[in-house]
Amino acid sequence: MSTPPLRKAARAVVLDPDQRILLLHYDENDGFWATPGGSLEPGEDYPTAVLRELREELGAENVDLGAQIAERRTDHPVGGLQVRQVEKYFLARVVPADIDPDRATQPDNIRSQRWWTLENLQTTRETVYPHNLGELVTGVLAEGPPEKPIILR
Repeated sequence: MSTPPLRKAARAVVLDPDQRILLLHYDENDGFWATPGGSLEPGEDYPTAVLRELREELGAENVDLGAQIAERRTDHPVGGLQVRQVEKYFLARVVPADIDPDRATQPDNIRSQRWWTLENLQTTRETVYPHNLGELVTGVLAEGPPEKPIILR
């Protein structure tokens, strides 16, 4: 059996001044919520990609991009093709008024977006990726960004 092709992805854990987390809803795979982000373009580094993705998906401006806080490796389908994805998650802070879906140039099958409190995130029965996002954000808010990115399962 061959190894799926590698897909590098940059993702943002977007927080507002009230420490709410912005998640995007997708209908595929029975519906799920996920952090904004997407694959790197040729020659692009992860921080550049995450800022581009926030502009493309959310019309986000004035993003305060922080440190990489986590990494996840997973095999899953993207556009019908099985890939081995390496995701790097960066802390990003924005004011909700700086997000304007009307400015989004590539909304990528996003059905809706919602600001979640940590309590909402930890008690929801809906599927959220990455799993344990609430615990990750709780730790970052309590202790600051980790010295080394946390490896997510």
